[in-house]
Amino acid sequence: MVEYVDISLDLMDPGSQIVGVEIQWVPTCYRQSWTLPLWTPGSYTVRDHVQYLHGLCVHQLDRKLSARRTETSTWQVQLDNLAPIKLSYFIEARQLTVRTCYIDPDFASLCLSAAIVEIEGQRWSPYSLSIHCPDFWTSHVPLSGDKVYIAKDFDELVDSPVHAGVLTPKEFIVNGFHHELLLIGQPPNNRWPGDLINDITAVCSATCRLMDSAPPSGNSYQLVILMLDEGYGGLEHDNGAVLHYSSAALTTPDGYRQLLELVGHEYLHQWNVRRLRPADYIPYNYSKPIISEGLWFAEGITSYYDMTLPMLAGLTDRSSFLKDLSQDFSRLLSTPGRNVQSLAESSMEAWVKLYKATATSADSQISYYRLGAAVSFCLDVALRQVHSSLANVLRRLWKEHGLTGRGYNRSDIQKAIAIDNKQLAEQLSAWLDEPGNLPLIESIEALGLSLDVVKSKTAESGLSFVDREGVVQITRVAKNSPGHQAGLVAGDELIAAAGFRIRHASQVGSLIPCDQSITVTYSRRGLLSQVSLMANEPAIERWVLRWNPAASSDEKVLREQWFQII
Repeated sequence: MVEYVDISLDLMDPGSQIVGVEIQWVPTCYRQSWTLPLWTPGSYTVRDHVQYLHGLCVHQLDRKLSARRTETSTWQVQLDNLAPIKLSYFIEARQLTVRTCYIDPDFASLCLSAAIVEIEGQRWSPYSLSIHCPDFWTSHVPLSGDKVYIAKDFDELVDSPVHAGVLTPKEFIVNGFHHELLLIGQPPNNRWPGDLINDITAVCSATCRLMDSAPPSGNSYQLVILMLDEGYGGLEHDNGAVLHYSSAALTTPDGYRQLLELVGHEYLHQWNVRRLRPADYIPYNYSKPIISEGLWFAEGITSYYDMTLPMLAGLTDRSSFLKDLSQDFSRLLSTPGRNVQSLAESSMEAWVKLYKATATSADSQISYYRLGAAVSFCLDVALRQVHSSLANVLRRLWKEHGLTGRGYNRSDIQKAIAIDNKQLAEQLSAWLDEPGNLPLIESIEALGLSLDVVKSKTAESGLSFVDREGVVQITRVAKNSPGHQAGLVAGDELIAAAGFRIRHASQVGSLIPCDQSITVTYSRRGLLSQVSLMANEPAIERWVLRWNPAASSDEKVLREQWFQII
């Protein structure tokens, strides 16, 4: 007889925004410990989920046991016998993110890595999950089962998000496999786009074509889209994804396209990162940060391809793809940190930097999503020049390291590239380890494209501002900018410029002319001061990819091949 670790979730009082958790198991040794995960896979920073746990009690038969806390997220009990144990506690579910737990009278969205403890010795045991909801609610979990869900081990359990409420799942079919779509929240005008399910199906099918593979999740995939007044993001799982999206963005063509890109991004993660995983994360260690330089491949490759998937699905055109790629390159080029932090460092320092970024972080760090996508673009162009593609490399790694569960490291990526281009494989290390060493412009020009600068109407002061509690506060001063040279720092309150009172951040740009010195009045720590500020020429607003009318025939051929994506 199989002995399960039995999990019970109590959602019966959603208005309390508290979830009751009960776990029962049969111990195999006389000292038992358990740990609540410190982080959620897919979000590489310590979340300290334990801050939302309270009321922990342990019983064996009818006797209450005394649990000793050995670390911030770990408890331990000493047993006299091996009779079954019942552990219970409560989770405050008030954080509405894809990596935490939330419940209110309308619905519940639970990320189980933030709610279920890992019991020592039970990592690979089978688990059963029971969910107790209000009578009019239904629960939805990407696990086998109905009222009781079954997970083969702890990893599969906590990788399965729980959603409950008055929800009506919709079916969509990808390559013959049945998937489930849950739509939660209030869309614009209370109407979801009429072609949403067909478009999602097309994007997911395009992802399968990219990978030359059926969906690894088979019939178990569950996609959740939660509509919010503000928000953007997603979290991938082996058999699904949870997306948060802004209802306002959904009303615009660009916003709808970006939603489909987000769907494609998380759907591609079934392959890249969930199963084709950096070796450092096999298996996951939930009790501490595990650094890996492979995050650039996990997220950068996926970010590059998510922009292509609506086009590959026949839902958008090449101009829209170039527009999205332009925006990505603009964000990269406007971040000075790209010349300070390498891509490998960005990946390894995610735990302490990317997810803890401030307004000034752009001066010293770069997102491995953004720079990783640019490296992916350059790899793709270089591989096209030898009649291959990045897609070929990705599929090669999937077959050799994803399907086998072996995991990969840098040398594995280089070996996969070297099959097509040995010199490029060797060059990759410089792109990963040396800040600012990426031939982005050369790669763009090789496609018969140009990256053109669009100037702003305002002068370049190097200052970023925000309206905060009735004052205009500087949030960032770019290094070596006019604001830096004037001696202004983040945190200063702007009072006046060129003799005019400043009441809103939107006023500042029009008060700072080009190539003309003005007097700026500011407050620092309550003291008023004045400085002279000489702004440079107009700031760069963005960069735009355009067709080069003088492109050679070879460049046009290469560009056409690149647009094929697969």
